[in-house]
Amino acid sequence: MVRQVLFGEVMSRQRVRRAILASAVAVVAVTCAIAINAIGSGSAAAQDRRQNQPGKFDYYVLALSWSPSFCEATNERGRESKEQCGARPFSFVVHGLWPQYEKGFPEFCQVPAPRLDRNIVSSMLDLMPAPRLIFHEWDRHGTCTGLNARAYFDTVRKARAQVKIPEAYIELTRALTVTPDEVEEAFVEANPGLSRDAIAVTCDSRRLQEVRICLSKELGFRECDETNRRACRRDKLVMPPVRQRR
Repeated sequence: MVRQVLFGEVMSRQRVRRAILASAVAVVAVTCAIAINAIGSGSAAAQDRRQNQPGKFDYYVLALSWSPSFCEATNERGRESKEQCGARPFSFVVHGLWPQYEKGFPEFCQVPAPRLDRNIVSSMLDLMPAPRLIFHEWDRHGTCTGLNARAYFDTVRKARAQVKIPEAYIELTRALTVTPDEVEEAFVEANPGLSRDAIAVTCDSRRLQEVRICLSKELGFRECDETNRRACRRDKLVMPPVRQRR
């Protein structure tokens, strides 16, 4: 009988110790989770304090789209873009001028966006050949510059004027196979002051899509590691030829 009582007391003490240990482990786990969450929330809050504030960014990316690739891919998907892929042939066109952070980028900084005057749209069709593209770029990116619509699209035009297209790509009459390095080097040679650290080429599964050039807020060439990290890694790309005028 005495042995049974002693055995019961021992088992009871062990259960208490296990319960205390389990509680301590749970407290430590919760404390760690709270600490990690606080660190994460602090980072997010730091980003959020700046995120999507108009005019609060570090540099621009000027995205130049190779129009023949866009039209070829659009046709393969059974779609059409009459403005860009119609009678008038295009080579490099402006996709957009995008405010960037050193890491990440703002977008849709004013919802709804201030109304875009159709006279501005018409004035940009020589560089950005689709009205829908112009409206979209203003809504998503232009509103983050801190500029009004007229000033933003004036800046787009000035940024485009800063970049000289290499002669070989202006009136390409036959499909050309290139490497991303060759395209970057051609732009560097054509644009004094532009370095390989300020330019990136993007692609789809086989075609050159865009050349992206990083510019300061004053529209001078500048380095941009974040943009380069998203560059095309393929060995060979095709540049479809510029469409013939109909």
